[in-house]
Amino acid sequence: MEEVKPKYQIGVISGRFQIHELHDAHRELIDEVLNRHKKVLVFLGVSPALGTKKNPLDFATRRKMLEEHYGDKITAILPIHDKKSDFLWSKEVDNRIREVFPTGSVALYGSRDSFIPHYKGKFATCELEPSSFVSASQVRQEVSEQVVKSKEFRAGVIYGIYNTHPIVFSTVDVAIYDEDESKILLGRKPYEDKYRFIGGFVDVTDTSFEVAAKREVMEETGLEIDDLKYIKSMRVDDWRYRKEPDRSIMTHFYTAKKIFGIERANDDIEELRWFKIYDINENNIVKEHLELLKTVRTLS
Repeated sequence: MEEVKPKYQIGVISGRFQIHELHDAHRELIDEVLNRHKKVLVFLGVSPALGTKKNPLDFATRRKMLEEHYGDKITAILPIHDKKSDFLWSKEVDNRIREVFPTGSVALYGSRDSFIPHYKGKFATCELEPSSFVSASQVRQEVSEQVVKSKEFRAGVIYGIYNTHPIVFSTVDVAIYDEDESKILLGRKPYEDKYRFIGGFVDVTDTSFEVAAKREVMEETGLEIDDLKYIKSMRVDDWRYRKEPDRSIMTHFYTAKKIFGIERANDDIEELRWFKIYDINENNIVKEHLELLKTVRTLS
């Protein structure tokens, strides 16, 4: 740690502390700032993306973690929300500091890989190098792999689920026509006796719904397609989420034409079959794709 600078009356720490318990580097930083200042303000960064792997803990949970360890030694613990730009964020930091401490000289403290390079405000900054480095990402990964036998663990899992935004899963479905556009290719999943349009969930690596559609077709059928046309989007009454009020599926429906390849069932499709459009009915297509079938017929 560098030499104490008593000319600053107020010490400010800004961090995320996205971890289940404070590690040595966290405590070393906070302890040093508390040793230097009688007035200490801690900002906890709040992401607009709630309940993610990088930001799994909300503000209230992290505040209680700090209070559990430090009691009332820290003068104030406040949320600071992420902003679109460093300048907007820095202005917000400066304003919040003066809300708590209207007067007095201020120093902002951080450690390696902290906020300091992004701070564009008016107060001094000081980087404190801890004696050890701990990767919060690695700690979160290790914690995520453990199942703990306790009611507190189970309560935490429930709390986390209830305090995230409702999720709409994006999917793609494709009506694939054969070369003369007289038939459509459908697939059947294992343990199902009815067929469905080819498709699946959009992957986080997909750059567009069109890319996702072509990827799913290739994975499930081995076919190359062309003339991909967007038809409509709609909610799918998928059986997996009918009783889940905070989860649903929204599909993006396309038509396309087979241009190359021999269809082979792959991925989670057990069987592929070509159907004439008007030979498909509720007896051979899954319930959740009946509305998509009606849409295809309106195009014929």
